[in-house]
Amino acid sequence: MDYTYLHYRIALTLLNRVGPKKARQLLTSLHNWEELFTLKPQELSRKVGFSRSFINNMARKEALKTSEGIVSFIEKHEIKTVFYTDENYPKRLSECADAPLLLYQKGKDELQFERWVAVVGTRNATPYGKAICRELIQSFQGKNIVVVSGLALGIDSYVHQYCLEFDVPTIAVLGHGLDRIYPHKNRELAKSILQKGSLLTEFPPNTLPDRENFPKRNRIVAGLCDATVVIESNSKGGSLITADLANGYSRDVFAYPGSVFHASSQGCNDLIRSDKAHLIGSGRDFLELMEWNEVPVKKKALIIPPNLSPLQKEITSAIGSSTIHIDELAEKTRLSLSTLNIELFDLLMGGSLNELPGKRYSLA
Repeated sequence: MDYTYLHYRIALTLLNRVGPKKARQLLTSLHNWEELFTLKPQELSRKVGFSRSFINNMARKEALKTSEGIVSFIEKHEIKTVFYTDENYPKRLSECADAPLLLYQKGKDELQFERWVAVVGTRNATPYGKAICRELIQSFQGKNIVVVSGLALGIDSYVHQYCLEFDVPTIAVLGHGLDRIYPHKNRELAKSILQKGSLLTEFPPNTLPDRENFPKRNRIVAGLCDATVVIESNSKGGSLITADLANGYSRDVFAYPGSVFHASSQGCNDLIRSDKAHLIGSGRDFLELMEWNEVPVKKKALIIPPNLSPLQKEITSAIGSSTIHIDELAEKTRLSLSTLNIELFDLLMGGSLNELPGKRYSLA
């Protein structure tokens, strides 16, 4: 079979004992992704510095074979993939050392909002929590904010519902593949989200909603966002895991206080008391603390230098306003690596391009 970049990307995430950090180490030492699957173990070991036994245990052929079915499924169901070297990979998430290599996305294409907020809470929401949630989401109208949550029952569900009601973009991050929706009760809500937002996951199709997947899901929720808001939480639970992860990523965390007599407020009160979250009482409080009351000014259009050849203009347009890995650039421009390297060298020498670690480039 003729494998494409998409097959190699997906197969990379399926390699045995290779997580996001190890995968990045592997790719940094290679000329392109294909080498990871085509080089003999001895040669690959020499290039990447991993032992032959480790490389043999990666099960490269099996990963490629599995990728065939995944590619067929996502193409059939119009599921998009976003690789960590892609220009449209979420910027805040890319700053996290444990960010997933690949995201599966269904819904709207936009993943480049100016402002990202995670809003999470207990599955056993009270009327108090529901009212807080409604007021908070309504305050986000017209502020160019996208709201991220986990599609769980309780506060997460209300978050997504109110985003749809008040026309606030929303993204649901799942702890399973996009071939199913969990909990089943939220199937219709998920369909509604697809009309105005996205479903997002790092898990390939046929991944069940197993318990260990949800802390992984929570790290994406926290990593995507500038801030995390906890509305209601017991003393233990997924929303507190998300808050801890957000603090670990040096992101802002906010929590609403509640009654000391109510279990669903204990987690929020603990976050505030331990100085792990800012106390807020309204959406206005949140917006003021984040300095988000004004709608952000859109970035200026990218200006391509006029003295470039047609081929160089094509390359710079493909790079755009972000950074891009050379393999992704080769895929977008459909140029051979030898041709691309020559043109990149000329652009670097002419001062039109910056070269970054890991074979990544950005416009000067």
